[in-house]
Amino acid sequence: MNTVEKEIEHKFTNSLINETSPYLLQHAHNPVDWRTWSTNALEEAKKENKLVLVSIGYSSCHWCHVMEEETFEDEAVAQIMNDNFINIKVDREERPDVDHIYQTAIELINGTGGWPLNAIVLPNGKPIYLSTYHTKEQWSTVLSRFSEQYVEDAEKMEAYADMLAQGIQDVNLIESSTNLDGLTQDLLKESVENWKRNWDLEWGGDVEVEKFIIPTKLEFLLDYAILTGDESAKKHVKFTLDKIAMGGIYDHVEGGFFRYSTDSYWKVPHFEKMLYDNAQLLSLYSKAYKVFEEPLYKEIVLETFTFMEQKMKSPEAGYYAAIDANSEGEEGKFYLWNEDDLKSIIQEDFELFAKYFNITSGQAWKNGDFVLHKKIDDHDFIKQQSISKEELDVKKSKWKKLLFDHREQRKHPNIDDKIITSWNSLAINGLLEAYKTFGQKEFLTRAEEVFEFINSKSLIKGQLIHSYKKEGRHVDGFLEDYALVVNAALNLYSTTLNEKYLDFTLDMNQTAYSQFDDQESDLFRYSKNDELISKIIRTIDGFWPSSNSVMAHNLHLIGHIQYNKEFLDKSKTMLSSMASNMEEYGQNYSNWNALLLNSAYPYYEIAVVGKNALPLVKELHEQHIPNILVVGSLDKSDLPLFEGRYIEEGTLVYVCQNSTCKLPVETIEEAIDQMQNF
Repeated sequence: MNTVEKEIEHKFTNSLINETSPYLLQHAHNPVDWRTWSTNALEEAKKENKLVLVSIGYSSCHWCHVMEEETFEDEAVAQIMNDNFINIKVDREERPDVDHIYQTAIELINGTGGWPLNAIVLPNGKPIYLSTYHTKEQWSTVLSRFSEQYVEDAEKMEAYADMLAQGIQDVNLIESSTNLDGLTQDLLKESVENWKRNWDLEWGGDVEVEKFIIPTKLEFLLDYAILTGDESAKKHVKFTLDKIAMGGIYDHVEGGFFRYSTDSYWKVPHFEKMLYDNAQLLSLYSKAYKVFEEPLYKEIVLETFTFMEQKMKSPEAGYYAAIDANSEGEEGKFYLWNEDDLKSIIQEDFELFAKYFNITSGQAWKNGDFVLHKKIDDHDFIKQQSISKEELDVKKSKWKKLLFDHREQRKHPNIDDKIITSWNSLAINGLLEAYKTFGQKEFLTRAEEVFEFINSKSLIKGQLIHSYKKEGRHVDGFLEDYALVVNAALNLYSTTLNEKYLDFTLDMNQTAYSQFDDQESDLFRYSKNDELISKIIRTIDGFWPSSNSVMAHNLHLIGHIQYNKEFLDKSKTMLSSMASNMEEYGQNYSNWNALLLNSAYPYYEIAVVGKNALPLVKELHEQHIPNILVVGSLDKSDLPLFEGRYIEEGTLVYVCQNSTCKLPVETIEEAIDQMQNF
């Protein structure tokens, strides 16, 4: 293609052409004069006395695509924006701190947020208007109204912006608490009982119009059910996992989970696939398999891992961030099926296939297309159709291969090839849980490879970066990156007993502690710098656990490994600061509640010492015991849990609680018996 042809194809090019973020590059040929978030852009707005338009989204966001095509590619709209605003595009996955500030603002105003998020702000960064998706006409009206009002009455706008900015600061103002007496089993029970009122007993999960899978919620409830004997919680977890596994939110062709269901019964997904969902669901379904021994859960773990390896793994070993919902300009086109195609692909088995995946006229979604999903599990289907399990398994395998091969010929959705440190740390934990449950060495190998990627590419002079892309812009790591990578390294140490992972854990934890500690709240700030209009203290457990709850877990674990009272006290102080929120809104503080389980109920340190430590540790990990820390050493060690306990002629298991240990035993069976009768 010659230069003239390039100019014809791209009539406009803005400064985003110099970026590597797929989301920003999607907007590089808009007529809007976009630039990236920077203090320089705000300074430019001050000099020109212009308002700032901050538009935030991410590459796999469907409505972000829609607004770009309808609005930001329109030359008339672009002229209004360029004449009256300094226009900033933000990839929320590159700058989650900027996104968090303005999401907080829109939630204060509207009660809910989302993407695309469009904020009109003053040159000092304080917002005066926030919205999600707007049509072209709506957006033009909003732009004109605010640009006129800024000229006519800037002082009124500034007063409103000051008020809203104060609201954002108040949300991030959390008072420290030292009321450790309140961290009780009663608090935990009250939290869960309040949450139970919102459980969807017909379809699983919580009662919502649209449903997200929040793995931290279900992992906590599983642990809670095991420790407390709450059968209703255990039943709810199993019921929810089964409904999710049968629904269209799971990709029955190649494995992996979509981001959320657009309905309340898990049928029609929003078709983007995110690394953080799939990483955590590897962990959740692996842990659930230990408890329920449900064959479907193993199938899901293996298929999801295969999907991640085939579609999300980078050549350098890390995992990409996301896969788009759209292809060829249509949401879900890559994943949907029409009946005629299915008949020609499946052929003689179509009647049975249609019954299995609900291919009936009443189940079609839009344009007569189908989302594959199941109404009943395989056990009931086998009885209903008088078919053996072995025969059904053969047919399922054949169907999936036929559909996969056919679908691979379609135009694939785009991949966001950023490699995000925090999300890859979640992947390490997911892979490790799969290894502990199923024992397949490939899971452990991949977990170690992902760690080595982070260590070599995302750690620069002792400091983490938030996301990696070759020749891309490096943003300093946020608290979530440090907290989650420390947690993953600690998990690797517990699994492999390789002390290099423990050394990394202790170094990175100290870096996080010193750089993010917020003495005012006794919690940790999300960002190292103060360039935004408010500090950020993230405590709510959302799509992945909050950075502060992970830090509190890390301090709890390291405190027990090192017998470090400062860390143990800090962890409990952080937990006590969340107590009132946990009681009233337990569903939003599930990872905090998981920590409370280890505070309100007996917590055990299991130290395995000796040359045969590794297989004994592996045997322990094959069981799901929520309230233990498992560590081991193959040689002599100065760590308090191991000191003076190594012997040449054998391997011993020590069961300890609050620095008090039982006499050593030689088998895991004996160790578990000691725990139960401590």
